[in-house]
Amino acid sequence: MGRSQETWSKREKEKKKQKKKEDKMKRKEQRQEESAGGSSFDDMIAYVDADGNLTDTPPDPNVKKVKIKAEDIIIGIPPKDDSEEEDTVKEGTVSFYDDSKGYGFIKVKGTGESLFTHVKSHIDEIKEGNLVSFDVAPGDKGPVAINVKIIK
Repeated sequence: MGRSQETWSKREKEKKKQKKKEDKMKRKEQRQEESAGGSSFDDMIAYVDADGNLTDTPPDPNVKKVKIKAEDIIIGIPPKDDSEEEDTVKEGTVSFYDDSKGYGFIKVKGTGESLFTHVKSHIDEIKEGNLVSFDVAPGDKGPVAINVKIIK
């Protein structure tokens, strides 16, 4: 008769497979034991407090609730009030001006923002260092100064 077809390495592989299977079953049983006795439905509930935060304690029934009317809820951008209008006439100093090309920049007083200005939007002739008043309008590449006048 011949020798057994099962070699030593084949037996070792079978033992490893069997051990993995047993370990997996033990872990499965352990998880089932932990989940069955460890947590209940009450442990899984979460509550939301008045500020919208999640908590594990139920809300206090004695606390007065704020009633909100559906008409008071504004969806989108609220209408603009007249009281919020900005002062369109601003003041600033001419920080740079090129007479030959007819453009320059005005540094806005207070904010330090620099606005472009062109000779076609000037009421008076301006030079570098002049204190001027102007209106702000949208331009091609951002806000521009228009109706530029020298403050005397």
